[in-house]
Amino acid sequence: MIAVEIEKKLKAYKGLQILLIKKQFIPGSITRITGPSGAGKTTFLKMLAGLINPDSGTIKAGNTIWFDASQNINLSPQKRRIGFVFQDYALFPNMTVKEHLEYATNDTAWINRLLSIGVLETFTNHKPNHLSGGQQQRLAILRALATKPKLLLMDEPFSALDIKMKSALIKELQALFIGLGATALIVSHNPQELDGISTAELEIGD
Repeated sequence: MIAVEIEKKLKAYKGLQILLIKKQFIPGSITRITGPSGAGKTTFLKMLAGLINPDSGTIKAGNTIWFDASQNINLSPQKRRIGFVFQDYALFPNMTVKEHLEYATNDTAWINRLLSIGVLETFTNHKPNHLSGGQQQRLAILRALATKPKLLLMDEPFSALDIKMKSALIKELQALFIGLGATALIVSHNPQELDGISTAELEIGD
């Protein structure tokens, strides 16, 4: 169980606004995060990952405290062991597809399974600049999964994929999340993107 109760002041075009999140996320669940542009969706993911600090509150994973402002506890991103799919992919330009995954794990069977899920088996020796936008996006997702994280944060992870690829990948990922017992939080502007799979909803902003 990921339990979040945090507050963060955000600068917005309307002026200062408060991002207040109080939510529990059940292991194995998928939560779709929606809300207007600038409401703080990406900021929320980065606070869970430990890349940005809340102004106050707590973040707990099971019995482990990741963040507690009152006790000055703040685990590093490495200790939280979270998978993060960034909007800009954040791939390493000098690494091949396979090297991206090998950087995260030495489990060959797991790497091969991920490559199959992402339909990248024939691109293992390609570097990012030789991949299409959709292929880069799929690689970013696979890399985030390579460590078998218990919490996966995904920021608009399917925006570059066509409908057929997106549908097939989402179904594969849902089965993978269940198998790993992973909790997934997915920021999405597309209200129909995750239709057909069971998701919880979290709306940020008005």
